[in-house]
Amino acid sequence: MRISVDLPAGPVEVSADLEAPVDPSAIVAIAHGAGAGYRHPFLLGFASGLQAEGFATLRFNFPYVEAGRRMPGPAAHAVATWRAVADALTSEAPELPFWASGKSYGGRMASMAAAEGAIAPAGLVYLGYPLHPPGDPSKARVAHLPDVAPPQLFVEGTNDPFIDPHAQLRDAVASCQDAEIAWIDGGGHSFEVKGRKRPADQIGEELAPLVADWIRARS
Repeated sequence: MRISVDLPAGPVEVSADLEAPVDPSAIVAIAHGAGAGYRHPFLLGFASGLQAEGFATLRFNFPYVEAGRRMPGPAAHAVATWRAVADALTSEAPELPFWASGKSYGGRMASMAAAEGAIAPAGLVYLGYPLHPPGDPSKARVAHLPDVAPPQLFVEGTNDPFIDPHAQLRDAVASCQDAEIAWIDGGGHSFEVKGRKRPADQIGEELAPLVADWIRARS
């Protein structure tokens, strides 16, 4: 499907894939990371795993990827995209609760959209929240997190350089209205585990039951 996004320079369209099992209980929108599009194997695996758990999924591109660029555009463009995605889901499946999720950058942009009131999902799931640039914890991206009202799940690898030191992440989560961390032992930023080679789609798929259980517990 195509989703129209209103940007300051005019509307643009982004690509999206909506997939659903029979009688889904909810729909989970899945945003990609900064360096990957909506059909990255990790996202395909994660979406497939959620569908096996009984959830519909919507994967989508941000405008900069749709335009063939490698570097993310302004955060306001990503927030506008999340708003357009939420509106599209309300139109396509108004009877289903909407949950927002994203890998790294995509999850952070969802949190900003929720903090600004651009979207109002039932909850948010971050797959490797990029707390700060690797090696630079002084540039923490946390100021907006206490403004996010829905429950938040931070799925984090214990070896992820984007959240080192872990105490900084714990403090950020403690500042939130309703948030918790699910640790993936040995996982890096893309949940790869040293000495355990797995394709990206399998890694994504293996995270789905954890996320599905959290959604069901919060529904």
